[in-house]
Amino acid sequence: MDHDEPAEALTALSERRLGLLELLQTAAGSGLAAYTVWALLLQPGFRRVPLRLQVPYVGASARQVEHVLSLLRGRSGKMVDLGSGDGRIVLAAHQCGLRPAVGYELNPWLVGLARLHAWRAGCSGSVCYHRKDLWKVSLRDCHNVSVFLAPSVLPLLEDKLQAELPAGARVVSGRFPLPTWQPVAVVGEGLDRVWAYDVHGSGPAVASCGMPIKAIPESTSTSILRTVV
Repeated sequence: MDHDEPAEALTALSERRLGLLELLQTAAGSGLAAYTVWALLLQPGFRRVPLRLQVPYVGASARQVEHVLSLLRGRSGKMVDLGSGDGRIVLAAHQCGLRPAVGYELNPWLVGLARLHAWRAGCSGSVCYHRKDLWKVSLRDCHNVSVFLAPSVLPLLEDKLQAELPAGARVVSGRFPLPTWQPVAVVGEGLDRVWAYDVHGSGPAVASCGMPIKAIPESTSTSILRTVV
């Protein structure tokens, strides 16, 4: 009995080491996969952009898209999505009647994915996706702008929007509000919250009462999402 115990202990220790080795291999494989995704999908768009202006890609949820559309309902004129990612907001806006609808995205892989989605939806000849740095895009003919960007770049974006947008334009910001502008409408809660800002002349509009105006209730905006999905 005593002679068997060391052998059993050695076998158990060997199995335990094998399990640890497998765990390390799995972790290393996952890390390599994550790096590959970063290198192929995200990094190409960042190489030309200063670190302080870089914005990681996080796709908009179905609820966020719904809220953007509810704040642009009934409007006309050119619609652009700055940092359009896989193009879902641009495609949905086009399907809701906002024409032309244009997306600007620096990452070539995401631009290709957006064009694929448009082709599958039968809209490849109607919506436009351009591989271009959003900071170099002229907004002088844009009347509807959507942005889902990081808080760190929003102060700089405010300056660009105020300098370039025409009177009557509307800006819709998802996830995070513009830091100094007063919203005229707000929809949603938490990360699904979306803010709308109207431009009059040389700067952002302030609601007539000086306070944000509650936008279209969620229950009335869900029909929009059903028509575009």
